[in-house]
Amino acid sequence: MSATPIKRSVDEATRGSSRPRLLFDPLLLIATIGLVVISVVAIDGSTTGGLASRQIGYAVVGAILMIAISRFDYSRLREFKLGVYGLMIALNILPLLLAAATRGARSWIALPFFRFQPSELGKVLLIVALAAFIVDRYRRLGERETTARLMLLALGPAALVMAQPDLGSASVYVVAALTMLFIAGTPGRHIASLIGLFAVSLVLVLAVAPAVGVNVLKPYQIDRLTGFLSPSNDQSTTTYQVNQSKIAIGSGEKTGRGLERSTQTNLSFLPEHHTDFIFSVVGERWGFAGAALVLSLYALLIWRTLRLITMSKNLFGSLIAAGILAMLMYQLLVNVGMTIGIMPITGVTLPLMSYGGSSYLTTFIALGLLQAIHIQARIAQGSKGRGLVLS
Repeated sequence: MSATPIKRSVDEATRGSSRPRLLFDPLLLIATIGLVVISVVAIDGSTTGGLASRQIGYAVVGAILMIAISRFDYSRLREFKLGVYGLMIALNILPLLLAAATRGARSWIALPFFRFQPSELGKVLLIVALAAFIVDRYRRLGERETTARLMLLALGPAALVMAQPDLGSASVYVVAALTMLFIAGTPGRHIASLIGLFAVSLVLVLAVAPAVGVNVLKPYQIDRLTGFLSPSNDQSTTTYQVNQSKIAIGSGEKTGRGLERSTQTNLSFLPEHHTDFIFSVVGERWGFAGAALVLSLYALLIWRTLRLITMSKNLFGSLIAAGILAMLMYQLLVNVGMTIGIMPITGVTLPLMSYGGSSYLTTFIALGLLQAIHIQARIAQGSKGRGLVLS
């Protein structure tokens, strides 16, 4: 069987060199490995039942997926944009038909080895499909009709995710789409109009609709927003999570309390400490030093992704990198923000840190696309005689 085009390109680009050429982005890889190791150690010390072993399993499968995707010519995905978009829509419809309600949400489908959350994979599928649609209509980006059509492509699946209901994941869809439109060169007035429209929609959903007896949000979602906006007047148990998280992070001080003395985690005062509030576990166990290390690794991840936007061999790759960047940065901001009380609780996971197969595998697929963009950018530079050294 003949080698794939991307493998032949790699072989041709590296053939004849007196020293090995580095095609993978090593700094992106270092950030990925560092976050995975910290995640496994944090989960192992704060949970029972073999969750850490499961997380290692997800990481191994994810790494295999990342390597496989990195060897694939991502540009060919443009040819399958309709299929990718259709698959995303179908996946987001499945929970509404098949999933059992868990804590008021129908977002997970039970599989033999783990619970699959289609909205997680849908994030990457939307980014790929939307990047292709934007490239196809690039010459008409200045038209309002184009901006409206492209945004509707994201709002459709976001509405399906909200119906589950999963407000956190739905907001990731919207943020990724807005970022990609901005990077593509959509006029600023169009972006401002979209943001204004979303602001008006929030007012209608949060204030006007309840006043006339129409509740768009679920009761627990309303409690979360009420607890965030007016914590002193909150009569529910919503603020309990945030308060325990603040105690855990604050008690870690400079270097943390260690494994044995992390009472908020060990005595389960801190809820969901292996998923939504994993950053609180890091703060209590390793203190400011541990939290700073985690944030530094994310900063490295974000920096390398930012660079891929500028070094990609084509606009399609730049838009994919921009969408992934928006996904990672938004989830980081929201998750860490809610643990310290500056963002409402939305159930958004912390990439590569929170326990969960769907989130982990989706993030590794996204990282595989980033590595593919990097590899092919190096190959393109090498074919022009500039070599493949890391910059």
